[in-house]
Amino acid sequence: MTIQVGDKIPEGMLTVMGAEGPTGISTADIFTGKKVVLFAVPGAFTPTCSMAHLPGFVVHVDDIKAKGVDTIACMSVNDVFVMDAWGKSANAEHLMMLADGNATFTEALGLVLDGTGFGMGTRSKRFAMIVDDGVVSLLNVDAAALEGSSAEAILAAL
Repeated sequence: MTIQVGDKIPEGMLTVMGAEGPTGISTADIFTGKKVVLFAVPGAFTPTCSMAHLPGFVVHVDDIKAKGVDTIACMSVNDVFVMDAWGKSANAEHLMMLADGNATFTEALGLVLDGTGFGMGTRSKRFAMIVDDGVVSLLNVDAAALEGSSAEAILAAL
């Protein structure tokens, strides 16, 4: 079942690149007591994700945070090394780059994209959500093109 507005974020673990290498981070650590914008992409370094989705949040990070957002996090079903390299290549140092390498959290959200037809395996749908203290207050899932999950759409919703 897909997560809905009003639902609590499921418990889970993701991975970030820490100073000493890959580090696990719980969803409680990410979302509890904070206002978080979480956006997800089907794949790091893929065309739309690299040319429009991630760059939009990089450009608008200050505007979004000025609306009371504590954390902007980008998630993909990629390994932590890919997410770290992608974040560095996109100047996304002000964003939290979250790896969901086995799609466990994506599956818990009910937002899995079957990319096997493109040779990509299990991926995440393109989405963005606003989470207030662990509870989803906005969820925009894009059907095809980058629309409701863009930085501009989230900024307008804040």
